[in-house]
Amino acid sequence: MKLILIAGPYRSGTNNDPKLIQANMDRLEAEALPIFRKGHIPIIGEWVANPLIELAVSKEVGDAVFNEIQYPIAHRLLTKCDAILRIEGASKGADQDVKIAKALGLKIYYDVKEIPDAE
Repeated sequence: MKLILIAGPYRSGTNNDPKLIQANMDRLEAEALPIFRKGHIPIIGEWVANPLIELAVSKEVGDAVFNEIQYPIAHRLLTKCDAILRIEGASKGADQDVKIAKALGLKIYYDVKEIPDAE
């Protein structure tokens, strides 16, 4: 069983439009159930970051409070993960996640079908 971070576009290409951000979040979350059904634990950085951002009273997406929490959460989570699933779409944050994952020696998947069932 592996802890697998799902990385992909969140804010990228949205101009901070909440509807477009939610559409990106929906794409990230769509990968979680198949990973779970393979016997693994899926995690998305925003699942941890967004409640903290709200508690820290961020005024808007991309403000200083948001930036203090958003990317560092994923980077900290990666130190606990076994692998990363990088879904399609331009994203500097997700590309940074992959770079960190590679440095940590984590397995990088680019399609949920590549992820083996847990043993």
